[in-house]
Amino acid sequence: MDFKGKTVWVTGSSRGIGAACIKKFASLGANVIIHYKKEKEQANNLKEEVEKKYGTKALVVQGDISKEEDIIGMFKIVKNTFEKIDVLVNNAAISEDSYITDKTKEEFDKVLSVNLVGTFLMTKYVIQEMEKQQGGNIIMISSTNGIDTNNVWSLDYDASKAGVISMARNFADQYAPNIRVNVVAPGWVNTEDVLEMNPDIIEQEKEKCLLKRFASPMEIANVVCFLASSEASYINKSVIRVDGGIQ
Repeated sequence: MDFKGKTVWVTGSSRGIGAACIKKFASLGANVIIHYKKEKEQANNLKEEVEKKYGTKALVVQGDISKEEDIIGMFKIVKNTFEKIDVLVNNAAISEDSYITDKTKEEFDKVLSVNLVGTFLMTKYVIQEMEKQQGGNIIMISSTNGIDTNNVWSLDYDASKAGVISMARNFADQYAPNIRVNVVAPGWVNTEDVLEMNPDIIEQEKEKCLLKRFASPMEIANVVCFLASSEASYINKSVIRVDGGIQ
């Protein structure tokens, strides 16, 4: 896979899966756009790391993707720096776990405004530029929760991730054949938030997986990068589970 001369924008990329995607694309020659909301130091450290290690150009942008004005502002900065956007990875997401009857409207709205509406807005603005370019790739990061929806603590998160899958299929229909839109649905991943969970729960969840472990962020990034590459040129409107065989 070769992304030399390509520009890749990954939302929510100061850490976790997003940061792994940035490193993977940069290692293959891509210029990268690192997006964060609050973690400025981590984003700048990542920029320094990939530029030094891989010799590619990295741009850091800040914004809340649930706010359209923030997206417009970031988009202007990106357009002033790079001529085009070849790949968009919609990774930014939040969760506000609580039991169904304890969950408030405000919590529900917050999760959907970032995970679903924010993903829509990012895609809306970027895909119009890709259409002018007559080419591009969009990868949506959903979750196995958006397929199985079996967690009573994350009703809003599950709904948002199911919505991302539905939305991706709509975008794929609308913008084919020049723009491919696909979904990656990870299971458990060893991100900072997951590693802070109760160790007993972690072990219980590992037992449900055929591989008896959680994924590394880079294992998800590898699939994302493949889908965005020419090697996946005949894959469109697809949902790829990366969950180690959850039972």
